[in-house]
Amino acid sequence: MDSYVIGVDVGGTGTKFGIVDKDGNVLHSSAMPTNTHAHVESFIDELYVRLAELIEKVGGVGRIKGIGVGAPNGNVYTGTIEYAPNLPWKGVIPFAKMIQDKFKLPVKLTNDANAAAVGEMMYGAAKGMKDFILIALGTGVGSGIVSNGQLIYGHDGFAGELGHTIIIPDGRLHHGTRKKGSLESYASATGVAESAREILRESERPSLLRNIPIDKITSKDVFEAAQKDDEVAKEVFEFTGKILGMSLANFVMFSSPEAIILFGGLTKAGDLILKPTREHMEANLIEIFQNKVKILFSHLKESDAAILGASALMWD
Repeated sequence: MDSYVIGVDVGGTGTKFGIVDKDGNVLHSSAMPTNTHAHVESFIDELYVRLAELIEKVGGVGRIKGIGVGAPNGNVYTGTIEYAPNLPWKGVIPFAKMIQDKFKLPVKLTNDANAAAVGEMMYGAAKGMKDFILIALGTGVGSGIVSNGQLIYGHDGFAGELGHTIIIPDGRLHHGTRKKGSLESYASATGVAESAREILRESERPSLLRNIPIDKITSKDVFEAAQKDDEVAKEVFEFTGKILGMSLANFVMFSSPEAIILFGGLTKAGDLILKPTREHMEANLIEIFQNKVKILFSHLKESDAAILGASALMWD
């Protein structure tokens, strides 16, 4: 009788989950908000109710081998989520144990971007690659670094926080970490909206974005305005691509990957983000690295990649 695994992708805004078979097919999936739960206990209660419906569809809990979880600041060694700046729950949370106690199933947890990197390596754009970096451009900027076919975890389980590297000294304040000038504070969906606000506040330039209350502007609004040829919105993407490209040049010179795979909501902007990113990456690379490293968009459906990666933890 076939067995299945559950993959859970905990994001800063929403959580996606699904039931996956051995071949990487997501048989049933759903989603729920993360940021409406002030307490992790109520989050796990809702997840339990939502997943119970999906588990019944595949023949009950007896068919489930375990649950793989990808979460911000998830520690593969300890099963804890630790000081995640983009989650409503603070401090160190024994997340894997809490899920295990609730579901009475084995649980493995890792960083959400590491989970997406595993999904990409097993089923997506990085299939067959031994050296690549996945950059997840969502509410924050996550990353998973694969070198010699191995995910880089570091001595404590937290290696690869490339989104928190400082790209502009004394730059924009990151409200979660209180650090200044990190990649995440510019190249995330949150950063794109903030860049638009800065331009609108500091100039009188006309823009479709002025039709939206300034504190309500989202990255989606900026994208839609850019598609309508709005100069301010296009400048925001140009600036975002410049910052991201400079950062990617640093990352390439650090681990010499075959490819950098961009994943997450911001990739929907397509060439608006890709063109300036590629241009500024190449401009900042020393000659030995130039024109060697592909920048690819994820081949997996965004809703599936992290679920697949998280579930892959349980097939080990």
